[in-house]
Amino acid sequence: MTFKEFGLDARLMQGIESVGYEAATPIQELVIPPIIQGKDILASAQTGTGKTAAFLLPIIHRIISIHHDDSIKALVLVPTRELAIQIEQQMEGFSYFTPVSSIAVYGGGDGPSFTREKEALTQGADVVICTPGRMIAHLNLQYVNLKYLQYLVLDEADRMLDIGFHDDIMKIISYLPKKRQSLLFSATIPNKIREMAKKILHQPVEINIAISKPPEKIKQNAYIVFETQKIPLLKFILKERNFNSILVFCSTKHSVKSLTRELKRNHLAVEEIHSDLEQEDREKVLSGFKSRSINILIATDILSRGIDIEDIDMIVNYDVPNDGEDYIHRIGRTARAESNGEAITFVTEKEQRKFGMIENLLGHPVPKAQVPEQLGETPAYDPKKTSSHYNKKKRFNPPKSNRGRTAERK
Repeated sequence: MTFKEFGLDARLMQGIESVGYEAATPIQELVIPPIIQGKDILASAQTGTGKTAAFLLPIIHRIISIHHDDSIKALVLVPTRELAIQIEQQMEGFSYFTPVSSIAVYGGGDGPSFTREKEALTQGADVVICTPGRMIAHLNLQYVNLKYLQYLVLDEADRMLDIGFHDDIMKIISYLPKKRQSLLFSATIPNKIREMAKKILHQPVEINIAISKPPEKIKQNAYIVFETQKIPLLKFILKERNFNSILVFCSTKHSVKSLTRELKRNHLAVEEIHSDLEQEDREKVLSGFKSRSINILIATDILSRGIDIEDIDMIVNYDVPNDGEDYIHRIGRTARAESNGEAITFVTEKEQRKFGMIENLLGHPVPKAQVPEQLGETPAYDPKKTSSHYNKKKRFNPPKSNRGRTAERK
């Protein structure tokens, strides 16, 4: 199912297409329609199934369709600052062409960050993504108005309860209007989650999603590298190993374009594909890749879903995918039919935590390959130690300026 089939607002669709989303994941297919219909949701879904888009997209769609004022319209509660930042970044991409504003609110910041959060909360960011403790701190100062809130999302609810946020969550909910739409997402639904669901959800639609795993015949490896080592390592692999067909995934169009230019300087049969290309040009590139006149294709995630290409020898994740679902879709382009395949991932220091989450979702570590000695020393792999200080929180723009951002950025 494609995102166009959901009947989402055209401006939201523009944002969806700009980040390379085409085909919906199973949870998105099951969750988006009932949310649009206004129903409460109780969903069992792990990180990596695409659940963030499953709740953000219909909420953005519904906010666009209502009268725009300065009230906070949606509250997304999450267990950690890292998840708050991650969701806010996805929100930024999806809502880019819409008048919907957002901010991530979490602890551990400095004084100016708290002031910026206060400004956003008093002026009325449409969507607030926050950790419970930080929101309680703002609520205690009595300037946060949640009485017009329409949507509440509890993401990774089981994890929030494990951390000890039950009382904070219930206190926050006491500030909310009783008439609202509530969505609860949890990796599992034990009794404590069901007890909470009974208190905060009204006749919820219950959905259970288990993420698929990649075929065992795909040989997976990861290279732990510094950012500056990625291009030399890719050149080394392409030179040393004889592949007929290689698909390289980058996370941004900028990376795709710059990497393609770099490899063309080495006289390699390489082309690029991303959302900036016209459909006719995309089809031309894909045809060349299928016929093997192009051996190496550099792509954004626009190619990871819904496009059927057989006999790809190797997938390279030049950038670590955003989540486990994207990782599985990417590497699933190889080892199709009866053939075997190989998938390698370059993991930089700032991507280690994200890759560790993918490994957790897979249920096992991905083997780490040896980086050639001539490329120098490499970082140690410690995804738990790698923290969110690499994530840069975007500055909050008040709703008024956000409403004009489409024209400003064209």
